[in-house]
Amino acid sequence: MVESSMTEDLEDDAGLEVEASSSTDLEEPDLTDQSANRIAQLTEELKAAKDQHLRLAAEFENFRRRMDRQRAEWPQRARGEVVKVMLPVLDDFDRSLDAAAQVDVGGAAFSALREGVDLVLKNFWERLEKLGLSRIDAEGQPFNEELHEAIMQMPAPDGVDVGTVLKEVQRGYRMGALVLRHAQVIVAAVQEEDYESGSESENVPAEVEVQ
Repeated sequence: MVESSMTEDLEDDAGLEVEASSSTDLEEPDLTDQSANRIAQLTEELKAAKDQHLRLAAEFENFRRRMDRQRAEWPQRARGEVVKVMLPVLDDFDRSLDAAAQVDVGGAAFSALREGVDLVLKNFWERLEKLGLSRIDAEGQPFNEELHEAIMQMPAPDGVDVGTVLKEVQRGYRMGALVLRHAQVIVAAVQEEDYESGSESENVPAEVEVQ
């Protein structure tokens, strides 16, 4: 009887252990799925951090290039501001020589005076060219709002395309890519026959905006 009772107790204890083991297996979390989710989350975060780093690096590189370009332009802009003050002097020289060329006056004194003014202008211009100053081409060129300022429009003569600069009223100047003063020009608007008939040709582009 004693042996039978001990056997039953052992069997009962074994049953409890089996049940406890089975219960533990069922309640244990799935670490594999959790690890995979965590790895995927960290991968996305790392990708976002890399993208942000690349954007910041590109923005900084653009900023550095822009600053380098501006630093390279500063000396030219400084010279341009100085030369810009002298442009009215060039205008006066040009007007004086144009007026002298239209005056029919003989005599060595007048010829010498005109040649002297021409020489002064030539020397002055040579020194300005060494600083990088150049004239803006205007007459006969297509109108370019970055270089020209249209102050008037006139009917285009035969053989001249609409939008062509017909006449330069005031010279424009630039230093490299820096425009110191736009050339003031008269621009061909519509063809002569269309202008006289009061109608516009179908091939005429949009009119140039007069400043």
